Amino acid sequence: MTPADMPPADTPRPEDSLLGRAVDTPTAYDPGLLFAIPRAPGRAELGIAEPLPFIGVDIWNAYEFGWLDARGKPRVALLEFRVPATSPNLIESKSFKLYLNSYMQLRVHDTDALRHMLVGDLSAVAGAAVTVVLGTPTSKASSLIENLEGELIDDLPIEIHHYGPPDPAMLHANPDAVVEESLVSHLLKSNCPVTGQPDWASVQVHYTGARLGRDGLLRYLVGFREHREFHEACVERIFRDILAACAPTRLSVYARYTRRGGLDINPFRATPGWLLPGNTRTARQ
Repeated sequence: MTPADMPPADTPRPEDSLLGRAVDTPTAYDPGLLFAIPRAPGRAELGIAEPLPFIGVDIWNAYEFGWLDARGKPRVALLEFRVPATSPNLIESKSFKLYLNSYMQLRVHDTDALRHMLVGDLSAVAGAAVTVVLGTPTSKASSLIENLEGELIDDLPIEIHHYGPPDPAMLHANPDAVVEESLVSHLLKSNCPVTGQPDWASVQVHYTGARLGRDGLLRYLVGFREHREFHEACVERIFRDILAACAPTRLSVYARYTRRGGLDINPFRATPGWLLPGNTRTARQ
């Protein structure tokens, strides 16, 4: 990164957030708890510039959320948030959790008013329109478990000795075999860039182009095992590396991370023209 690419001194940094710090549960509604992390510096390190080479979305699910209705009776809901990949900021997850906790003793007239508050606060921090869907714990969708579609590559009988950093030189493709397929692995593991705590995920790579070498793809994904980076940046790194190394004509990368603190984060990045995914909840979530 050149000096011209360096973020201003007052740009929020992950280490300035509440990650890794002991924090009391908020006792009153407080949107000021939300902490924005600009995407641009991380993308600059990856060589990703505007216009973005992908479309995408970060799908968040919140499993621990409650408030008080107009009569003071506690209510609970499952929440789905969609933050567009074009937003200038991502939202730091611990601040997100604390913000959601700040609703616990707040009386809200109805769910329309509640959703309006959530949309307004989150969109302001992300810098783009965030969508919010409220679901009930008894809805059919809340209990539906599905698998990521594709061929599982985790059982390949290969030796692995490299656990980080992720090495795109491991990726290779056979130009004599052009295919469209989905490959799935449950072995993606990265680490929080601030606390070092593990982040576990399943990942689906769907592409059209020269046939990806499965052994190389699996070794590459295992290379994230000691890597420290936010979920969203990991998926953008995978997308960039496969696109650069194997030149597929169409590509999507979708990671479903396991929850932490009642939240899971599920980034999706794809070449233009893809439909954005549904919210497939896997068995690990």
